[in-house]
Amino acid sequence: MPFVMRGDDGSVVAISLVQKDGFNEELPEGSEELTAFRSIGASTGGLDETDQDFVRVLEDVVELLIDKGIILFTELPQSAQDKIMRRQRLRSELGERLNLIGDD
Repeated sequence: MPFVMRGDDGSVVAISLVQKDGFNEELPEGSEELTAFRSIGASTGGLDETDQDFVRVLEDVVELLIDKGIILFTELPQSAQDKIMRRQRLRSELGERLNLIGDD
């Protein structure tokens, strides 16, 4: 069951598959509140669908800025450095698993 975060008016404002800060209440799948919340997301014109693509673009922009020496990696907040390093590690591992041709 997903965990939900509620706004000041008591309505569901976010959903998480794991319990974390602010996501303290579980709602059963198929509940009216979850269905209503998800229908709002579906009616945003695909904005949510582009988020993942946009994150990838931002990753590439940050990497380009670092490569060109415009910003230093160490100038970023520690939490941003940690997230970037984790994403790079995951992308590297995924790339290795998808190397179907090999080095031959």
